[in-house]
Amino acid sequence: METEPSGLEPGLYIVAGPIGNLADLTPRAAQILRLADVVAVEDTRVSARLLRHAGSDRPMLPYHDHSADHVRIRLIERMASESVALLSDAGTPLISDPGYKLVRDARAAGRRITTLPGPSAAIAALTLSGLPTDRFLFMGFLPNKAKARGDVLDEVAALRATLVFYESGPRLSESLSAMAAHLGDRDAAVSREISKAYEETATGTLSELSARYADAPPKGEIVVTVGPPGEAPPASAEDADAALREALTRLPVSKAAGEVAKKLSLDRRALYDRAMELKAAESEE
Repeated sequence: METEPSGLEPGLYIVAGPIGNLADLTPRAAQILRLADVVAVEDTRVSARLLRHAGSDRPMLPYHDHSADHVRIRLIERMASESVALLSDAGTPLISDPGYKLVRDARAAGRRITTLPGPSAAIAALTLSGLPTDRFLFMGFLPNKAKARGDVLDEVAALRATLVFYESGPRLSESLSAMAAHLGDRDAAVSREISKAYEETATGTLSELSARYADAPPKGEIVVTVGPPGEAPPASAEDADAALREALTRLPVSKAAGEVAKKLSLDRRALYDRAMELKAAESEE
């Protein structure tokens, strides 16, 4: 029977934990949790259950991104001669969870850093959504205040990618309504309790989903996945003329045609010819 190695090389081990079912913990992650000299955790009460499942009796040390600097400094000092495992409450550390400051400073100090890939609610929700996955942007949690939330959504409204948000039950309907207002009423999915007994994914437009949850806020961890914007309608001749007239007030004909071609996705040569016609008509007036 194979036995586990007696120890680990000093350094930082970023350990992805389950997002629901404890059985999702990988064998390698469980091994690291059994062998590490210390496990830095977001919440000792939450992580204690996972460590018991992994058969680990290693000491835990509370750590999050708002911990006092001396806690992070001490952990990095220990990495010179000890193995430190980093564990968040659920899923992969650093993905909307603590850890980036520790990784940043450990790297600056020359410490060995390795990651143990595993569950992530954002990626799992993408696979459940049925929405395009070739390009996506993880947005984390939206701001609480309406204006700040709208500003964030406006920044990404034109991005041709699927958007992934974390959300809470009490805020869900309001956030979905704001997404519809600022992004357009796109196809979306709401996934909750991923990999748990009551896993559920509801699909529809943003407005439909907002109405669905308006009087029945769901419980559990929630991920909202929003599809990319639809194709914009082709620019009309009137749109092209208006854009050319404006550009010609600032630029010579060639550059004006190039700018409008890029902006409206139209043929540059045809726009150049039209710009020359507009210039000639203007001269005759």
